[in-house]
Amino acid sequence: MAKYEKNLYGNFDYILETLHNAVMSKSTSASYEDGSDYVSGDFRCAVRVYERYSWSGGNRVSMSMTLAGRDGEYFLSVITSGGSQAMFTKINTLGEDAFLETIVDTAESM
Repeated sequence: MAKYEKNLYGNFDYILETLHNAVMSKSTSASYEDGSDYVSGDFRCAVRVYERYSWSGGNRVSMSMTLAGRDGEYFLSVITSGGSQAMFTKINTLGEDAFLETIVDTAESM
C-alpha cells in the first residue's frame, strides 16, 4: 500500500477533473472503475477508484482517490493497493508506488 495526502485550494470541479485526467493520461492501462459524489450544503466529497496493470509486478493495482472539503479548501487522500505477489507478506510494491506517482506531480503543482 502506498498513500499520498495533501491539502488543496481552488475550484473543486477543476481539481477533481485535473487529477482524473492526470491518472488517465499518465498510465496507458489505467481504467476508471467507479466513483461516488456527495454534497451537503457547501461540503463536497468525491471518491474515485482506478485500476491498472502493473508491468513490473505482472498483476493489477487499484487506486482510490478521495477529495473532500468546502469553500475552496479541500483534502486529498490517494491510496493504492494490490500488486504484491506474496501470500503472507507484502513484497514487490513497485506497481503501487508507480501508480501513485501518476497523481503526485499534478497534485503538487496545484
